[in-house]
Amino acid sequence: MNERINLLYIGSNKEVGNQLTAHPRISLVVKEWTGAEKTFFSGQKPDCILCDRFLPDSDGLKVYQHLRAYPALNPVSFILITSDSEDGLLKTAMKLGIDDLYVLPLPSIEDLLNRIDFLREFKMKDHIDEVVSNHPAGYRIPLSKRLFDIVIASSALLLLSPILLLVLIAIRVESKGKVYYTSTRVGRKSFSFYKFRSMRTGAENELKKLAKHKNQYITHEPSADVDLKKPCPCSKRENFTYCSPVLHTESYSICDTWYIQQKTKAEKAKPPFIKIPDDPRVTRVGKIIRNASIDELPQLINVIKGDMSIVGNRPLPLYEAEKLTSDAMAKRFLAPAGLTGLWQVEKRGRKGVMSDEERKSLDNRYAELFIENKYSFFYDLKLIMRTLPVIIQKESV
Repeated sequence: MNERINLLYIGSNKEVGNQLTAHPRISLVVKEWTGAEKTFFSGQKPDCILCDRFLPDSDGLKVYQHLRAYPALNPVSFILITSDSEDGLLKTAMKLGIDDLYVLPLPSIEDLLNRIDFLREFKMKDHIDEVVSNHPAGYRIPLSKRLFDIVIASSALLLLSPILLLVLIAIRVESKGKVYYTSTRVGRKSFSFYKFRSMRTGAENELKKLAKHKNQYITHEPSADVDLKKPCPCSKRENFTYCSPVLHTESYSICDTWYIQQKTKAEKAKPPFIKIPDDPRVTRVGKIIRNASIDELPQLINVIKGDMSIVGNRPLPLYEAEKLTSDAMAKRFLAPAGLTGLWQVEKRGRKGVMSDEERKSLDNRYAELFIENKYSFFYDLKLIMRTLPVIIQKESV
C-alpha cells in the first residue's frame, strides 16, 4: 500500500503532530477530545486513530472505550501513545482491544506507516467478513454447483497447461517482477485472488491518480475532497465564533461540522467501483492476455480451492468491498464469487458503459437466487454460454 492515509490524532503533543504532518503519505487531522459532540463521530472515517494516553479531563483508554460505542468506527485501528512506560498498561490496552501502544518518541514514520497499513488491511478484512457473516439471510452453495466447479476448473487447468506455460515465459521476458499477481479480494469471504500479471510492476501505486480522472464509473466531474479555503457558514455570523470544535493542523483551522459536511458530500460523489478504460499501466503482453481473458486463468485455482465459483459475483478489492457493507448492498456478498456473472455478460465487451448502480443491481439479482432458494444449475449454464462470445473483447476494459 502506498496511497495516502487519513490519520486522526487526538492529543496536543506538537512533536508528534509535526512528525506526522511532514510525511507526504499522511493527511493529518488534529482534534481535542470533548466526548460530547456527535459530529466527532460522523462523516468520513479516518484510516487510523492515534491518541495520547493522558488528555484534559480524560485519558486514551476511556476515549477508546467511548469510540467503540460507534459501530462505524470499529474497523478503524486505534494506537495509544504514552510518554512514559507504565506497569500493566500494555496488558490493559491489549485486553481492551487497543491495536497498538507506542512509548514516545514514535518510531520512524516508515515503520509506523507499515504498521498502520497492516492494521488497516487486517481490520478491514475482519470487518467485511463480520458484516457478511452476520447478514440475516441464509446461504449454502448447492452440491451440483460445487461439483461442476471442481470438474470444469480441474479439466481446464490440465488442458490449458501449455498456454499457461507460454504466458509465464512471455510475461517474464517482457518485464521484471513476478509473473503472477495476488491481492486480497472479497466474495463470500476474503481470500487471496490469483491472476497473471498484466501491468508493469508498481502499478497499484498509480491507481488513485488514474481513478480520479479516468474511472468509467464517474458520471460527472469529480469535486475536490475538501476545500479548506471555503469559509464555514458560521463565519457570516456577527462577532464570528466557531460553530463546533475546531480541527487544527500546521497549515489551517476549520470547523469540525463544516469539514465533515464537505468530506461527506465529496465521499458520496465517489463511485464504489473502479475500472480504467485503456489503462496505461497495462503491458503489451498484458493487453493481449487481457483481451483474450487469459489473465483470469489462475483463478481456476481459486475455484478448486472453493474461494470462487465458475459463475458468481466478481470478488472485489477491499477498498471497493468496504463501501458496499450496508444492509442493502451486503446482499451481493451472499452469492459466491465467480469468474463470470450477470454484469459481465450484460455489458462486458460492448461499447456501452455500465453505471455503478446498474452493476450493484445485477449483483444483488444474482444473490437473490441463493437467498430465496431459487438457484438453477441451468441458469448458470446459460450465463456461461453467454460469456463465450465476449471472451475475445473488442475494447480494452
